[in-house]
Amino acid sequence: MTTTSAPIHRLALRVREIAQLFNSMDPTPFLNKDLDPQANEFIESWASSHSLNSRFHLTIHIEHWPEQGDPTEMLTSAIHNHFLYQAERTRRRLHQVLKQGRISMAIGIIFVSSCLIAADFIGDLGPNAGYRIARESLTIVGWVAMWRPMQIFLYDWWPILRKIRLYQKLGSAHVQVVPGK
Repeated sequence: MTTTSAPIHRLALRVREIAQLFNSMDPTPFLNKDLDPQANEFIESWASSHSLNSRFHLTIHIEHWPEQGDPTEMLTSAIHNHFLYQAERTRRRLHQVLKQGRISMAIGIIFVSSCLIAADFIGDLGPNAGYRIARESLTIVGWVAMWRPMQIFLYDWWPILRKIRLYQKLGSAHVQVVPGK
């Protein structure tokens, strides 16, 4: 699907003044500021309900238009910077999760191997019920140790990757700023 044929989803935000969009605890200038947590959550929640093949258009209605002139360029840059920064932070988180998965996998393989070797040794000791229970228990414990690495590699990484793609899409969203209520 090409970008031009991708569906366009539009979100209209209404604020009294520009400062409402930004985190008041962040002392940096607007271009580098974090979005207000509620604004971020609202935009992210809205965007996550649409396909990542979509294009996003944000229209910001500002009730008290700034005296300095048209804030469209500044707000576009600020919103893009915010979501691209979120994409980078989430990308680092993905790398950490995958690193943890690799370490967990190495530990799990060593542990399951040790358990299976011990289970084979115990199985060779005799056919009585105590040895069979110990052998089966070691086999089960060894495979349970593989649960976490398998969870990471089968399930945990792809929602993080989707979030990265969502942030990248929001980081290139079309932003329009208009006066009004």
